[in-house]
Parts: sequence; C-alpha cells; structure tokens
Amino acid sequence: MPSRLSASLSAWRASAARSSRALLSEQSGQPVSLFQRPQRSLRVLGLLLALVAVPSLQAQPASTSAASSPVAKAAPASQAGSAAAAPASAASAVWKAAPNIKNPTKGTADHTKFKELQGPFASGSEVTKVCLSCHTEAATQVMGTRHWTWDYTNPDTGQVLGKKTMLNGFCIGNRSNEPLCQGCHIGYGWKDKNFDFKDQSKVDCLVCHNTLGGYKKMPGTGGEVPVVRTENPPGSGKFIEPVDLALVAQHVGKTSNRTCGSCHFLGGGGDGVKHGDLDTSLNKADKNLDVHMASKAKGGQGFQCATCHQADSHSIPGSRINMTASDPHGAAMRGDGMSGRNAATCQSCHGNKPHKESLLDAQRLNNHSNTLACQTCHVPAMARGGVATKMTWDWQKAGQLKDGKPFMKKDEKGNVVYDSKKGSFTFGENVVPDYIWFNGKVSYTLQGEKINPKELVKINSFLGSPDDPNARIWPVKRFIGNQPYDTENNVLLVPHVTGAPADAAYWNTFDWNKALEVGAKATDTNFSGKYDFVKTEMIWPITHMVAPKEKAVACIECHSPNGRLKDVPGLYVPGQVQFPWLERIGWIAAGLAIVGVLLHATLRMLSRNKKTSGV
Repeated sequence: MPSRLSASLSAWRASAARSSRALLSEQSGQPVSLFQRPQRSLRVLGLLLALVAVPSLQAQPASTSAASSPVAKAAPASQAGSAAAAPASAASAVWKAAPNIKNPTKGTADHTKFKELQGPFASGSEVTKVCLSCHTEAATQVMGTRHWTWDYTNPDTGQVLGKKTMLNGFCIGNRSNEPLCQGCHIGYGWKDKNFDFKDQSKVDCLVCHNTLGGYKKMPGTGGEVPVVRTENPPGSGKFIEPVDLALVAQHVGKTSNRTCGSCHFLGGGGDGVKHGDLDTSLNKADKNLDVHMASKAKGGQGFQCATCHQADSHSIPGSRINMTASDPHGAAMRGDGMSGRNAATCQSCHGNKPHKESLLDAQRLNNHSNTLACQTCHVPAMARGGVATKMTWDWQKAGQLKDGKPFMKKDEKGNVVYDSKKGSFTFGENVVPDYIWFNGKVSYTLQGEKINPKELVKINSFLGSPDDPNARIWPVKRFIGNQPYDTENNVLLVPHVTGAPADAAYWNTFDWNKALEVGAKATDTNFSGKYDFVKTEMIWPITHMVAPKEKAVACIECHSPNGRLKDVPGLYVPGQVQFPWLERIGWIAAGLAIVGVLLHATLRMLSRNKKTSGV
C-alpha cells in the first residue's frame, strides 16, 4: 500500500507541475490541450488515485489497518480520546459495495422527516415560510417571473402585456374579477389591486411542487387554500373539503404535467377551453395523442412539461406572448444556457434537419422546414384526446332565465352550450387548425385602444408574411367571440362578473350597465354608459399533441386542389395550385411526344423492312 500511494503521489505532483505550465500557457494565449487543463487534469488524476487506493484499503482487514496506522500510533496523550476512537472509525471506513436499491428515492431529502413540516398549518403562507427557511432564494426567483407578476413588456412591440392587464375573447379580463381569476396565480390572496407582490410568504410553492394530487385552491378567494370544510359558493349547498397542508408539504417534488396542467389545461373556465392542444387528456395520453407526453409504458417518451419548458431560476421558457416562430439551428445540450435560444422549440432537441430517411426523401422533407413550422405537419388536429375545445363564445346571449332563475344547457357530449351567466358556446373535437404566416411577433389590442366595430376586432394579430425570412406557416386555433364595447368611445369593455361589489356583479344581477361601470373603473377606462357587442377574433398557436410520424399530415392533404394550405397567401403548392391552360399545354405536349415516338418507331420499322427485302 505505501509504495502504491507514494507512486500515486509522485504522479500527482508531476501532474500538478504540468497543470501549472498549462495554466501559464493558457493565460499567455497559447492553445492548450483539453487533457492539459488543470481542472480536467485534477479530476482525472483524482479518479486514478482513488482507483489505486481503494483496492488496497479494501484488501486490509479493519484491525490491521487500524494497528498499522502511523497516525494512530503517534497520537499524543492529549488526543487519547481520538486515538481510542480510531479503531472503531477505521472499522467503519472499510469500503463496502453500495446496497442494491430496487426503488431509489428521486430526491436527496425526505421531507416527511423534517420537524418543521409536521404542521398543523393554518394557511398556505405558513408552509411557504418553512420552505424559504431552506430554499432561501426561491421566492426571490419566482417573483422575477411572469408567472408571478402577470406583467410583461414585449421587447419587439413595446406593448405592456401579461394576464394582469390583457384582454381575451373568453372571460374578457381579470381586473375587478381577481378573487376568481387569480385562482390560477402562483400566490395566495390576490383579491384586488392592493395585493402585495413583495411579500414572499404569498408565493405558493405547493401549487407547482405537490405530488399527491389533492392540492386545490378555493374559487373566489384569490388563490387561498381551504383548511376547513367550506361551503362554496356560500348558500349553494356545495362543500369543498380541506387540504392537509402538512401532508402535501411533506410530499413535494418536481413539477409534473398534472401540476402545470392544473392551470394551463383548465384556463378560460374549463377543461381544454382555451388552447385546443392543452387539456387533461394529456395526463393520461397514449402515443397517438402525444409522442412526447405519453408514458413510456404507452409507447411515448414520458415527458413532463418541464422536459421541454426547462426552468432557469424558476423562469420558464416558451410563451404565446413572445414566441419563437423559426429556430434554424442544430440541437443544443440542455443546461448550457442555450446561448439565448428558446429551449422549448422543436429544433432545440431535434435540430434543423430532423428527417433521416433516404437521402432524397430526407432532403425533400427537411426543405419543408424553410417554409413550414414542424407543428404544421406533426400536429394534424387539435382536441384529439376526447376533450372538446371551445371555438366560439357569445356574451350577448347571456342573461336568459328560466322561471326567474339562471340555467345551463348541455349537448349530447356533456359540453355546456349555454349558461345564463356567460352566454352561448360552440365546441369542436379533432379540429383541423387554420394556417397562417407567423414570424414570432404578436400584436395585441389593449385596454383603451380604439376599435372599428364595423370590422372583426382582432384581439391579437400574429405577424408575418411570405417575404419575411423569419416567418413560417403555423397551425393555429382561431377563436371567435362576441363581447361588450363602448359605442361612444369605441373601446372594448371588461365586465365585473363576480366578487365585490356583489350588487354590481353580473352573475348576481344580470345588469350589464352596473357590471360594465365597475369593470371600466377597475381598468381605468372612460365608460360613456352606452354599450353593445362586437365580434372578435383571437389566435392561439397549436404546438402540443404531436402525433407519431406515421400519423402526421399526409402529403396529399396539402398537395391537392382543396389542400390544407389553400387559404395561405403567397404560396405555390404543387397539386394544389392549378393552371388549366398550363395543364392543357402539358397534355398537348405529352400527346405530341407520344405521337412523335410512335411515328419514329414506325419509320424505323419500315426502313428496316426495306433493307431486309433488299429494296
């Protein structure tokens, strides 16, 4: 053992000398081999030293190792206690193989053992305070993200966006309706404009990191968690059971499709309502629905949302507010910072030439990526998992009553097609998307901006054209709404539908004037007192529910007279774009060619016959 160790130490000293020279060379600008760099050298030699030393330690019996230890022998009297403990320490230091753990834990801490998490907890904020006692920077990171602020300034357009102030064609807007809408905020208690965004205890750690599935927020409370059995809404006879916060806190873990989906699958007032490609069917997806999110047992990749939307200091890449329409780069390794790239693009994993078929086929298919987004071919339809998506919402029809009471009506599949509080709706399943040019930039109609009520009001506009090198043809969901606007000022209005003041909430009174007056005040909008309804459009990108390659959009679905891309301007698609006069010329040319071949063959045969007969 000593000779081996001495040799290893000599090698270590020699390596250190080489490392010093390498460092000096690197500082002087001279090229340095990867294997000469000090950090790499130290790591490699450390591993070699361990490989040399460990077998020797393993070969020595515990008693021999302790008895022959020069340190143990030379221990002074003042360290007698330490020397006396040496044999036991040496015995425990004998190298042993790690046990074969069949079900290894997924984390490095067992939160059930932390006394601070034993509870009971009277609120979610109390749990957060305990979380922050260890995860000291977590709240600071979260507070710098759009998930917390609901506020974002688009660097391309300069528009101030985010759920806090943006309009939409579904619930229209959240201001004055915070107690209900903010149930999807990653915080506690955002009930009005006085919410303290700097209070770290208001950050909700559990909404993203719970793993048990029983965590929920109570509607109408601004995102608070029920800790006692509560009737909700009051007087309804319906009760919400309390959440065992201690149990949830003891079983935290990584985010999952289910935790992300608790908001993103259910936005707009119901399952699959908004996006068309995001709904709860993805929690149990098979490969035909989504090749990435389906479990490996079902033939998929077993991806969670964070596999693609990989966070950096709690900041999640990928946003419909500021998207990446084209990413003409190769694949990148996760964790390298992505060099400023959006880590959630298809190309960040698959590269910009993903097709690996025969040379001719691969080249032909890869060339399509110069014009088409990957999703255009690989997401053949939205709402494919058995959950319908909302396609239209008409607020003007709200307010109808039966026997003086509000009512709901459902279709044969259980979809609510009429609600006295909200109006009428239409739904769709297996919907073929619309296709548009898109360069990643989105412009929004903001609160207070003038509209033209004689035209379709575009709440958002996806920018791009055939001449834009950054534009690609994207699949989108085109949602049509009918919502209130001020007929004097020509601006869209946000109605106050729930919460305080209750006597003005539309769902309580069915009085549009009161609801619009309170909503206008909350949004700093001048309301003339006169209103009507205007038809609106909102675009949603389709990028999930990626089908297996054998179920991607077939060539003939585009390359035919009524192909999918027939309404996309500035595009020539063989088989779809037809010119009758050109086809006639082609057929005539083909016919003449055949006649010419036949004539030539006939003349050759006649000429040969003459030679044979001696003429």
